This record gives sequence, structure tokens and C-alpha cells, in this order.
Amino acid sequence: MTLTALAQATSRLRLGTLVTGIHYRHPAVLANMAATLDIVSGGRLELGIGAGWNEEESGAYGIELGGPAERSDRFEEACEVIVSLLTRETTDFTGKYYQLTGARCEPKPVQQPHPPIVIGGSGERRTLRTTARFAQHWNFVGGPPEEFARKRDVLHAHCRDIGRDPAEIVLSSHVRLGPDGEIGPAIDTAAALGDLGLDLAIVVLPPPHDPAVLAPLADALAQLR
Repeated sequence: MTLTALAQATSRLRLGTLVTGIHYRHPAVLANMAATLDIVSGGRLELGIGAGWNEEESGAYGIELGGPAERSDRFEEACEVIVSLLTRETTDFTGKYYQLTGARCEPKPVQQPHPPIVIGGSGERRTLRTTARFAQHWNFVGGPPEEFARKRDVLHAHCRDIGRDPAEIVLSSHVRLGPDGEIGPAIDTAAALGDLGLDLAIVVLPPPHDPAVLAPLADALAQLR
């Protein structure tokens, strides 16, 4: 079982973003922001991006979200733009949503070839295909172990289609405490997912936050290794 407990002490903590909808920022702007943050953090950034889903928030901001097909097309273009800017001296790109000519992102990030890209989402036809192309980390948004296993298999099939080793992509999922804050449900879910190939369990701690849960949670997770 290859399960990494988040509570395990580590000498090199990662600096991760929440998954941001790509429609909120032009990918060239986001790439430059990511490079800057990777530099100031000493190479600890993980860049979390997704196609976007929050209609209420997007509408409140006056930002066009678009339908599922548009979101997927835009997201795939954005991933290509971001990777190119973070790895190449100049980028030329002509897409439906983004056009760049001789574009630069300097200075480059500390991590090479670029900070790990985290893609959250479970759409089998588009999101997981984009994950196979561009991501170093896939986040399963949560669900029963059998659903995780099915999505994992779809992701691995997309990897095989493009000649990529599925082992290059970290697999993570959120796990949750019980309704009264008990750690048992989170431990059971993490163990079940770990048996199916999960690499990283992200424990959701709902309010009210009680630090007393951390030590027993860490001890229980450590036993799963």
C-alpha cells in the first residue's frame, strides 16, 4: 500500500494552491504568478488548476463561465499555454481562446521543468485526458473507493493512449471525519483508497476546529503506511 499520511512529519513541506478555475485569470498571467510564487517559496509550489464550475461566483464577478464543452476546450488550451511559458524561452500559441506571440515568462520557476501541476476533477472524457497530458498530480474530489478505482483506470488508459507512464502522476483524494468529528471514517476511507493505489490522503477538518484531533489522527494515519 502506497499511502502518504499528510500528518506525517516532513522536512520539506509543499506549498499548494487550492484548485483555481482557469477562467478567472488569463493563463499567461497565472503562469507568471506561479513562477514568482515558486521562486519566493524556494521551489515548493504545486499549481492547482481546473476547468471551473462555480456558476454563482462567476456570475457575481461578471466572468463568463461557459458550458461544459467550452470549459474543457479552454482548460486544455490554458494548460498548454502555462506549461509552454514555464518551460520555454518564448511561446507562440494560436487557439480559440488564447493567442500569444513571442510571449515570455521570466524569471523561470525554481522547479524544473516546472512546478507540479495538480488537476482536480473526474470528467472521464476530457478532464482526465487533460490530466494525462499535463498533470503531475490528480486530485479525486471524493467518493466511494469503487468510484476512485474506476476513475483511476480511466486516467491510466488515457496515459497509455499518449505513451505516458501512469506512475508519473500522484493520486490524491479528500477524506473526511465523521459527523461528530470522529477520526474512524477518515482512517477507513484512507485505508480503502490506499489499497487501490492512492498516494496522498487530504484530510478535511470541518469547523469547529479542535486541535485535539490532530495527534490521534496522525498516529492512526501513520499506522497505514
